[in-house]
Amino acid sequence: MTTEKLSGVIEDFHGTKVADPYRWLEDTSLVETKQWEEEMAAESTAYFMETDSSKKDRERLTELWNFPKFFVPKKVNNKLFYLKNDGLQNQAILYVKQNNEERIVIDPNTLTDDGTVAMTNYVFNSDGTLVAYATSRNGSDWQEIKVRNTETGEDLVDLIQHVKFTNIAWSPDDSGFFYSRFPEPSAVVEEGTHNKVYFHKLGTNQAEDTLVHEQPEDKDLMFSASLSQDKKYIMLHVYFGTASENRFYLKELNSEGPFVRLLDEQNAEYTYITNDGTHFYFQTDLDAPKGRIISIDVENPAKENWVEVLPEQELVVERIKFLNNQFIVVFLKDAHHVIHLFNRDGSFDKEIELPVIGSLTDITVNKDDRELYFGFTSFLHPTVVYNYHVVSGELRLEAQSDIAFDVEGYETTQVFYPSKDGTKIPMFLTHKKGLELNGENPVMLYGYGGFNVSLTPSFNPAVLRWLEKGGVYAVANLRGGNEYGEEWHRAGMLENKQNVFDDFIAAGEWLIANKYTSTPKLSIMGGSNGGLLVAACMVQRPDLFGAVLCRVPVIDMLRYHKFTIGKYWIPEYGNAENPEQFPFMYAYSPLHNVKEGEKYPPVLIATADSDDRVVPAHAKKFTATLKEKADKNTTVILRLEKKAGHGLGKPTSKLIGEWVDFYAFLEKEGVARTV
Repeated sequence: MTTEKLSGVIEDFHGTKVADPYRWLEDTSLVETKQWEEEMAAESTAYFMETDSSKKDRERLTELWNFPKFFVPKKVNNKLFYLKNDGLQNQAILYVKQNNEERIVIDPNTLTDDGTVAMTNYVFNSDGTLVAYATSRNGSDWQEIKVRNTETGEDLVDLIQHVKFTNIAWSPDDSGFFYSRFPEPSAVVEEGTHNKVYFHKLGTNQAEDTLVHEQPEDKDLMFSASLSQDKKYIMLHVYFGTASENRFYLKELNSEGPFVRLLDEQNAEYTYITNDGTHFYFQTDLDAPKGRIISIDVENPAKENWVEVLPEQELVVERIKFLNNQFIVVFLKDAHHVIHLFNRDGSFDKEIELPVIGSLTDITVNKDDRELYFGFTSFLHPTVVYNYHVVSGELRLEAQSDIAFDVEGYETTQVFYPSKDGTKIPMFLTHKKGLELNGENPVMLYGYGGFNVSLTPSFNPAVLRWLEKGGVYAVANLRGGNEYGEEWHRAGMLENKQNVFDDFIAAGEWLIANKYTSTPKLSIMGGSNGGLLVAACMVQRPDLFGAVLCRVPVIDMLRYHKFTIGKYWIPEYGNAENPEQFPFMYAYSPLHNVKEGEKYPPVLIATADSDDRVVPAHAKKFTATLKEKADKNTTVILRLEKKAGHGLGKPTSKLIGEWVDFYAFLEKEGVARTV
């Protein structure tokens, strides 16, 4: 590679000339790219040389992580299946309990020596004797599906490859399952296109799988197959990238004909809840940004025949289950969860009283025993699993953990602050009780703001270490999420994306104005779309923040859609090749707004070599650009993790190592306290 070729390119975007001097860093096969990575790795290694402080952090984080982690169980044929991590295991183990006897079904820790193979999905057949399970290696989105006998612990011969983002739906007779997959990777077919639905018959080779549905005229659509609750219909939820709007197709299982495209306009979200014969119930945000329930008779599907079962409420519908002739509706109330029960006719029955302000981690239903299981968590408490009987109303504690941390000395509060345009934004603050508002407290401000994702209270053992160091953990519920429904989401996407950055910047200003902290003590953190968030805010307001933790970030907004599944995000971000969308994307793209000679806050840019969702090229090009253009006293560290991906199934050992480095960085840069 000559120096001339390494000088980058200049592209014309609708009359605007845009330089891309580090385009060559996108090519991981280049000797020059590898040499550059080695230089960055050497800098990172030297920066993170173990100190007494990082040794203490590692020891304490290991203690904090070492508690049993429980996941929401699923009852099948009187067998209770659940994931559990005893403490420091790299991956959670799948167990079954029957007649009070517990045994292991799948232990992903045995699949590799270093815990880098994770189980990402598992679905049981009708009697719980078989489980189809998916695994991912090194955090990749690409997965394999195998089938295991839950009684013998032996895998069958079945192996499904080339799948990502697929559902698994067993046939009623348990002879096989439906799934979706992409073509084998090749230079001929564009990655992430031509998704198809197949049926795999147990005991056969994947090459023999039966094609169930394809739509070559719409090559960018993705299909998620499932069966109706009465097992009479096969259903397809049909998606275009990450757009919240979807389509819905169905047909009777014994039908040889094509799918009926019941909802094909892609004008809203439609999520199947249940059906009573031909009457199908959906959660939708059509004409109801906060969500509602409608019923459609698939034999008379004209819109004028639709029936509204549950009108839009004041609270935002997040998910709905159906059990014992009732809708179990999980609502969002100012970014935390509440559960209400409604009768089939939409009349309110009762609320399930939850112990504290927090979040549901998952919810499963067991129609045979008319009970549901759900997990509940908060910033200070790991997941507690409950069992609720919908008839008796009894709420029973199923599983909880003790942690090596006295939560009684800490509290979470919620505040509301004004953004630049006056919009009220919620923010959770967790810290020691009796915190002195002297402007000297270290604050870690976390945000995401996109893709309809709501930041409800969640538990992270690493945050406990921050709290006991005297830090404040702040989570801002920015526009772009779903905290207040689809209108809130749309207010932070496409041409409105700047609102998200304004919301986050306003959070930092509020924390300083209200004496929680000061600029030198204010760090910001975000990952993926949140990595874009903190990078954009750092570039726009370098004077406001003391340090930046930028994780697996989207950085190059002009080219993001050209890598792996980046095109899926076009409905959220836009496409710079569109002359109407280029101006607002170019205006905030972090890569293209680094200013010459600007003194930026210290920034740690963390990525991983196996990240095939947000490719490491984003982080590399941002690092190189900052090192070239920023004031030479700006600290820029690239942390490139080996054998890791975007975060999917990351082993416990790697998580602890990552947070050790985060805290070392914040202490070196004077943001965090040494304890």
